[in-house]
Amino acid sequence: MNILFLCTANVNRSKTAEVHFSAKDPARIYRSAGLSEKECHRNQTTLCTEAMLLWADVIFVMEDSHIRRIEQYTEQRFLRKIINLDIPDIYKFMDPALIEQLEASYYKKLPAV
Repeated sequence: MNILFLCTANVNRSKTAEVHFSAKDPARIYRSAGLSEKECHRNQTTLCTEAMLLWADVIFVMEDSHIRRIEQYTEQRFLRKIINLDIPDIYKFMDPALIEQLEASYYKKLPAV
């Protein structure tokens, strides 16, 4: 299963999710990216592409605004794949509290294979 984590800049939330779950669950393939071209450029991080959205079996976003941003560029093509983890942008990369939030939301919302 291909799993894509998205946040605004791919600095803290989505990058932490990719690193954490890649180490914990090597049976799945994890990637991450940001949805703001400006922030990804400023932070030299990965910007989400339509190819990434196509690649993913499941797309986890952190906020409702991320769903709206994807919808703005791709209309409703990927909405069935998107799950909102509802994790605010208040954490730093690999913050234990962020990992705890990711674990709780991810396993509760991960669709059955």
